[in-house]
Amino acid sequence: MTKIDRRTEELTDALRRAGVRITRQRAALLSVIAAADDHPEAVELQRRAEADVPGISLSTVYRTLTELEAQGVIMRHQFEGTPARFEHTETDHHDHMIDVDSGDVIEFSNDRIERLQAEIAEAMGYEIVHHRLELYVRKKRRASATRRDAE
Repeated sequence: MTKIDRRTEELTDALRRAGVRITRQRAALLSVIAAADDHPEAVELQRRAEADVPGISLSTVYRTLTELEAQGVIMRHQFEGTPARFEHTETDHHDHMIDVDSGDVIEFSNDRIERLQAEIAEAMGYEIVHHRLELYVRKKRRASATRRDAE
């Protein structure tokens, strides 16, 4: 069984546990969500699912995403200034960099940052229960491009 097959099965089971009927449109949407390794918005998920099953409504997409989030199998991210994006919860902990020019979301992990956060919480008498780190970034311009622009 492939990773996408496992994800699709997990998403389908989550909806069934919630008493949600698996229609052709929902099955297509679940396949799209399972295959997504980026952080798509609801409208993008609808567009991808429509390629397989035309006629899926945006309200069906939102209702399905809300239920999947409630079941704990997907996570909603609300990055500053953008529509909500979604990803699987099966991934290991990671943080995000959001390119403010392109809107790209880049996942990263850094043990040093994780240790520093734990040290700060400990020093202040706390333990971390959950955290989210989002860095809003822009690609650096090369020095030669900067000089050309100044001329």
